[in-house]
This record gives sequence, C-alpha cells and structure tokens, in this order.
Amino acid sequence: MPSISDSKCVLVVGSTAGIGRALALAMLDLPSQPTVIVCGRRKERLDELVASNNATGRLKSVTLDVLSERNTLKSSIEDIVNTYSDLDAVLFSSGIQRAFDFTKPETVDLDSIECELATNYTSIVRMITFFLPHLIKLGEQGRPTFLFTVSSGLSIVPSTGVANYCATKSAIHSLSISLAVQLKEKNVHVVEIIPPLVESELHDFEGTTQRLSNSWLSLEEYTKVTMEGLVRGDPYVPAGLAVDLHKQFEEGKLEAATKMHGHFKAMTQT
Repeated sequence: MPSISDSKCVLVVGSTAGIGRALALAMLDLPSQPTVIVCGRRKERLDELVASNNATGRLKSVTLDVLSERNTLKSSIEDIVNTYSDLDAVLFSSGIQRAFDFTKPETVDLDSIECELATNYTSIVRMITFFLPHLIKLGEQGRPTFLFTVSSGLSIVPSTGVANYCATKSAIHSLSISLAVQLKEKNVHVVEIIPPLVESELHDFEGTTQRLSNSWLSLEEYTKVTMEGLVRGDPYVPAGLAVDLHKQFEEGKLEAATKMHGHFKAMTQT
C-alpha cells in the first residue's frame, strides 16, 4: 500500500498553526526527505515558520487564500503546480469553527455560517478539483499521488454547540470515502485524517480554549499517532477518542462504498 513515505513533495494547506503546522514539520523527518511546502494566507507566519525550521533547505512556503474567487484560486494552484512539478501529495488542513445557538435564531449569523461552510468544505472541493489534473497525470505515469483530507471525530458524532462545523466535517468525511473509491484506479490515494479534540488555536475565537484544554489530546501526541498511520498507509487515520467512534459507527463503510461503486459501474455499462 503506498503511503506518505513515498512522497517527494508535499503541500500542506492551512499550515500556519495547529495540526497543519505540526504535520508539515513532522513530514520533514520522513526517510524519503520530501520537499514540504507550507501554505496559508498569513505570510508573516509562513515566513517565521520557514526561517525557524529550514536547516535542511527542504521547507518552502506559498501564500494562498482558500476563500479567493474561484478563477483566482485556480490560477494560484496552477502556479504552485508549475513551480513544484514534483508535487505528489496535498494535505488540506485549513478550517474554522464557530458556535451557533439555533434556539435563538435571531443570534445566528448566516454570513459566519456561510464563511465556515466555504472555508471547511467548498474551498476544499475546489482545490481538490484544481489539483487533480496534475495528480492524475503523475498517477497514470506510475507514481502514487495523495490527497489527505482532515475531517473530525465530530463528523461521526456531532457536538451540538458547533452544529455547522460538524456538518462541514461530515461533508468532508463523506466526500473522502467517495473520492477514495473513485480515484484509486487513477493511482491517486485519498486518506482521511480524523482528529479528536486536539490542542489548537481553533477554539480561541469562541474563548473556549482554557476549558477545552482540560480534555484535549496534546498536539505532540496527536502528531505522533497520526504520522504513524500515514506512514503505514492506512486509508483513514483516526486518533484518540475518534478511534472508538470510527470503529463503532464507520467500520466497513469504505468497503461498502467500494462494492456500491462496482455495482453502479456495472449498471451504467450495460
């Protein structure tokens, strides 16, 4: 089974903080010695990240706003592919989380909901679509390529206070299964990363960081467990409490989707 260990060049979207930043730095230590491209909209953070961690010279940076207008985003991704023709893996770690109380509908900010949906889901679909021509081309040349999505344990069992966030991650979860089945024949391997509650800046906006810090998985431990799964070539990589949730509710779903895909192809070809 191909794994991240086979990659020569990895782009991590949303790597200025949290899980994305930690995984990007961990990938520098892979035996294959890949080029790792950190990517986000905050250029000053990217510059600091590269300046502090580039002893090998293999850490690069690209400024990208995932909420750019569609054609602008497509042009930016084409520039990335043209600059890094060896790019064979993309990890999508950008995301935001907002709390909404639907028992008080007058307080629900629909602009904020739509921004969360665009950041966590729509922009990911766009970027995947724009990266795929390059990744499929490499795959058809016999080189394994990878898409790493980041959902959440909350995609399996939601936390009602962050209902829209959970819905966006459920969408990523479902999309990841479908793409994993569709793209396997193109030698493009889709791996879903499924974090539990992890030490992160994600919760700063709502002012819940201190309370949640009593129960989250440390970023160091999370990164270790997740990298082990990525190196093994697991088709999905849960960690912490998400392991039990996935086993209880999702066991066998990827295999079932594979069978359904086969049945659908058989029906449409007759």
